[in-house]
Amino acid sequence: MQVILLERIEKLGQMGDVVNVKPGYARNYLLPEKKAMRATEENRRYFDKQRVQFEAVNLERREEAEGVAAKMAGLSVTLIRQAGEAGQLYGSVGARDIADAMLAAGFEVSRKQVKLAPPIKTVGIHDVRVDLHAEVAVTVKANVARSPEEADIQAKTGAAVLRAEEERPVLHVEEEEEAAEETAEPETADEAAPADEEDA
Repeated sequence: MQVILLERIEKLGQMGDVVNVKPGYARNYLLPEKKAMRATEENRRYFDKQRVQFEAVNLERREEAEGVAAKMAGLSVTLIRQAGEAGQLYGSVGARDIADAMLAAGFEVSRKQVKLAPPIKTVGIHDVRVDLHAEVAVTVKANVARSPEEADIQAKTGAAVLRAEEERPVLHVEEEEEAAEETAEPETADEAAPADEEDA
């Protein structure tokens, strides 16, 4: 199906471009979201007449989006989820979860604007792209943790809190102690030799 784009669509084209798309994509997304119109002769003439107005509306929306993007700069949202010792979530964090967390932070975005594929499945700090406009995107940090305390640690360190990793240094220390004991045995034997000689 041929459509006329009413705004820039990533990987598809710029405003005014006539492009071929799958009928389902056009009917389910582009047409109902008013991002495109069917490429009929009548619509082409209408677009040509209204092009200046379309561009003015697009510019206004872009400027609004840029203003929101400036306010969102450095935004981090915290999501508390259950996870295993190694940080694997018992479930996942999806676009809707991010949108809900952003709403709680005072920014209204739809889950369609949150570009998250595949969903987040581990604790840690994840970069998530949010499209505020066809030409304006912002990166939000999603701090996924098992508790508010872990979220605070991750925010300060920038690294995920993995409990399994905390055990490894302990094992390493024990191995060093065992190695130290093994190297100490020959020294005891050497020290015993002069004592035998003195007895003799």
